[in-house]
Amino acid sequence: MTNQLLATTENANNQNSQYTSLNDSEIASVVAHINEEHLDELLGFLSVFTSLSTAELDRVDAQITDIYAEGITIQTRQKNSKYQPTNAQDNPLHDQIFFINFATPISQLDDLQAQYILLKQRADKKLGKKTIKLTKQVFDVQNSYNVSKNMLRLELSMPSLDDTQSNDDVQLRNTKGTTISTSVPTNEAGYAYLFDLEHNAMTNALMTDSTNDSEKENVCPARPHCYYTLRKAWQADDEIRVWVDVFLHGDTSGGNWAAALQAGETVVTKREFPEKVEHLRDGQAVLIVDETSMPTAARLLELWNNPTPPLVICVTQDADDQSYFDTVKMRSGIDNIGNDNRNTDSDSDSDTDNDCDTESRKDDHFTVLPIVTNQPNSGSDLATLIDSTLGDYLTDNPLQIDKVWGALEANTAKALRPLLRERLELSRTDVVVKVYWRHD
Repeated sequence: MTNQLLATTENANNQNSQYTSLNDSEIASVVAHINEEHLDELLGFLSVFTSLSTAELDRVDAQITDIYAEGITIQTRQKNSKYQPTNAQDNPLHDQIFFINFATPISQLDDLQAQYILLKQRADKKLGKKTIKLTKQVFDVQNSYNVSKNMLRLELSMPSLDDTQSNDDVQLRNTKGTTISTSVPTNEAGYAYLFDLEHNAMTNALMTDSTNDSEKENVCPARPHCYYTLRKAWQADDEIRVWVDVFLHGDTSGGNWAAALQAGETVVTKREFPEKVEHLRDGQAVLIVDETSMPTAARLLELWNNPTPPLVICVTQDADDQSYFDTVKMRSGIDNIGNDNRNTDSDSDSDTDNDCDTESRKDDHFTVLPIVTNQPNSGSDLATLIDSTLGDYLTDNPLQIDKVWGALEANTAKALRPLLRERLELSRTDVVVKVYWRHD
């Protein structure tokens, strides 16, 4: 994979003429999404695929300027607290553009995801970071029940890979070249799986004798797959047990799929994605969540690796869902530091370990600021409400917020990021507000 440094912005148009434009009206929105959501990935590309040093990368932000058939152009811009353009003479890296080649040129925008994932996988491997896995997993459904008014918990399991089974044994079980894994992270927060909703729709149709052939061809859900966060996983005897919490709201493909699952069925995942929470290891943090991201925050608290307890802003449509955090016990950051690999959750149905750790906990209290909207949690108005709620709290409880992690609806996240950066005077890398869903 070759990489090319284009001269400067003023010469870039001539240089870029050698690349093939895709002429797709959706490119601008894709570029905007990547620039808003994936700054750390762009900096990773620059670190691995260019000659920029770590010191140079620490002084810049990055943004994609265009997507071509052959690759992407990434522009560097001097980092400063107000994110205002600066004179190029002040920083030799300001407004320079780098070209990053795809492994294989694309012919249409629909092919971008595969090539972008390949870039990310290669960069993450070089940087020693966790990355996206295009891996098939098969879980057995054990049970399902509500843990709050509108939150359904799926209890899943899969057999453990015992010590007598080799990698060759695993490969023998593969079909059509698909890697089948029995690895589930037990000490990660926000680890996401892409669930194959069509798998269950087709399985149920094939098992229903009354369904004729023409009807079986139309059983696919409106969405063929959907991301859900791994709420928790732990080793139990010869199997791995898993919780996946699904917010049920209206007539949605994912909610209907989860509500219809029965014990004894299987569910299939097609892709895995680690969450970006490394920046929360130090400083005063605030977590901002709605029903879709509460499972990530709950696991973050159970695995908290920071001496300072976080502030949690919890936005729900229904007041009865605020009880979700009532049974969550935060693992003390002071007790936890230096013991990152210790699995404290052999089975959350038992409080034995928590009782034994009581004496060693220095401060395991976290504060939840509830916001109940009585309507779907989306839009810029909600962003303003979250920002003002945080501002009011900080007026009465002076705290220096150092880090932010949140995950919300797309329009809410987009509107909230600049409000938080201005209020808290933090950089883009310290304010991570993810998009977990879109209001369509």
